[in-house]
Amino acid sequence: MTAGAHKNVYRKNFSLIAAFLVLITVTLIIALIIAYNLTSRYVENEFNLRKLDVLERAIKPYNDFFQNRIPEITSYQGFLDSASAANYARSVFDDYPFVKSIRYNEITVGSKSENYTGNGMDIVMKAVYEYQPVIRRVVGTRLAVDVANEDFKTMAAKLNYYIAVADTSRVPNQDEIYRTFYDVQPSKISYLNIPRREEIRSYRELQKGRRTRALYKQNMMTFLLDVFALKITNTHPELYQHVTVQPVVYDPLNANDNELRTEVAFPGAFADYKIYFNSQKSHLDTEVNRRFMPIAGIVLLIYVFMVLIGWLIYRNLNTNLKLFKLQYDFINNFTHEFKTPVSVIKIAGSNLRGDGELTERQRKHYGKILDEEADKLNELMNKLLSFTQIENRSIKLNKEEINLEQFVQKYINTFSIKYPDFKLGYLVDGIYNFYTDPVLLGSIFQNLIENAYKYSNPGRKDLFIRIAFEKRNIVFSFTDKGIGIPKSEINNVFKKFYRIENQYNQNGSVGLGLAFCKELVNFMNGDLQVKSKVNEGSEFIVTLPYEN
Repeated sequence: MTAGAHKNVYRKNFSLIAAFLVLITVTLIIALIIAYNLTSRYVENEFNLRKLDVLERAIKPYNDFFQNRIPEITSYQGFLDSASAANYARSVFDDYPFVKSIRYNEITVGSKSENYTGNGMDIVMKAVYEYQPVIRRVVGTRLAVDVANEDFKTMAAKLNYYIAVADTSRVPNQDEIYRTFYDVQPSKISYLNIPRREEIRSYRELQKGRRTRALYKQNMMTFLLDVFALKITNTHPELYQHVTVQPVVYDPLNANDNELRTEVAFPGAFADYKIYFNSQKSHLDTEVNRRFMPIAGIVLLIYVFMVLIGWLIYRNLNTNLKLFKLQYDFINNFTHEFKTPVSVIKIAGSNLRGDGELTERQRKHYGKILDEEADKLNELMNKLLSFTQIENRSIKLNKEEINLEQFVQKYINTFSIKYPDFKLGYLVDGIYNFYTDPVLLGSIFQNLIENAYKYSNPGRKDLFIRIAFEKRNIVFSFTDKGIGIPKSEINNVFKKFYRIENQYNQNGSVGLGLAFCKELVNFMNGDLQVKSKVNEGSEFIVTLPYEN
C-alpha cells in the first residue's frame, strides 16, 4: 500500500466525522430554534390563561361571602333586630373589607284589609337601618323607609311569586333559592331570609284571602360592595407587569405594539368591572429566555455528548489508521532489513558453492560478508527480542561498577574504526565510577551514537559526549550536528516503529532505535529527553540515578 492510499483512507474517515459534526450542529440549531419558538408560544398562552389564577384568588373572599356568610341570615328565622343586625354587620365588616355598607330591612307579612279584593297577603317594610364601619366599631343609622323601597319591592315581588308556585313537600333547590331570595345587581346584593315550609303554607293561605291577626317577620339585608377593596395579588409577576381593576367599558386609548394586554371580567355583583393585565414584550422575552435556558442547556449537553461520541469515533479511526500504517511500515522495513542480508548471504553462498576455484582472498572476502550479514540479522533480532523483554519486564538489571572513561573510550574506538569520517569527542566531568548494568547502558550508547552518524550530513558527522554529576544523578549528553528534528515531531520520535519521513531513513530503519533507548532508560529508572533544531543538530540527554 502506498502513502497516497493511506492519505485517501484518512480523508474519507475525516469527511465522515466532519459530515457527522455538521449534521448534529445543524440539528442543534434547528432544535434550539424550535425550542425557543415553542417556549415563546407557551409563555404567550400562559399570559392569556394565568389571569384566571389571579381572578380566582381575588374573588375567593367574595365567593365565601356569597355562599356562606349571606345565608347565615336565614338562621335568625326573621327575628333579627337592630342590635343583632349590628353585631352581624360587624362580623361581616371584619372579615370582608369589600363590604362598605349594610342595610337591614325589618319586614312583616300579614293580612290585607277586608275591603281589599286582590291578593290577600300584605308584605310591609317596617324599618330600615344602615350600618357602616368606622375605626374599631360599627355605626348604625335608621333611614327613611322609602330609601330602600326599590330593593324591597323587588324582593317582595319575588317572594310573592315563589309562595304562589312553591312545592311545600320539599326544600327549595339552589336554583330556586338564588332566583327568589337573592337579588344581585352591580356592586349590590339583596338577600331575604328563606321561610320554613310551614310559613310558606301560611303565606299561601294569606294569598288565598284567609284573614288573621298574626304577623310573620322576615329579614332582608342589602350589601353595598366596593370592588376596589378586593385584594388583587399578582400571582404571576413573571408574566404580568401591571394588574389593575377597570370598568368593563375601559379600553386603553394608546395602542402600543410593544405591549401585550389581556383581561377577565368579575362575576356576580362585580360584573361591571374587570381585571386588566398588561406587560411589555421585553418583560415576556425575559421570561421566555429564563424558561428557555434549561432547555437550551439540555440540548447543548446532548450536543456535547454527540460531539464526544464523534470525537471518540474519530480517535478510534485515527488510532487504527496509525496502527495500520505502523504495521505496514514495520513489515515493509523489516522485510527490507531481512531481505538485504539474506540476498547478500545467498549470493555469497552461491559463489562458495560454485564449481570455480576460489582464491584464498576470495574465500576470506565471502566469509567476511557472511559473517557481517549474519551479525546484522542477529543484531536486528536481538534488538526486537530485547525490546519485548524490557516491555514485559522479563529481564533483570545486572549491576556492576564500571569506569566511565574506559567505558566511553571503548565505544569511541569502536565507532572510529567503523566510521572513519565520524568525529567523536567526550568529556567525563568530575565522576569516574558508576554502578549500573553495562550491557543496557552499552545498548543506549550504541543506538544514540549510531543515530548521530546516520542522521548527519556528510562533512558534519560530529558527536560530543559529556558525562557529569548533577543532583545525585548521572547525566549523559550526546550532542551532534546532524539534520535535527522538527518541533512538531519531538513528541513522536520515541514511539515504537515511528519514523520521520526524510532521505536518511527510507532504507535501513524500522523505527526501533530511539524507542528502544527510551524503554531502556525507563527500565533503569531514568529519563531520556531531546533538544533539537532543524539543520543545527540535536542533544539527547540521558539521566540515570547515581549509585555507588
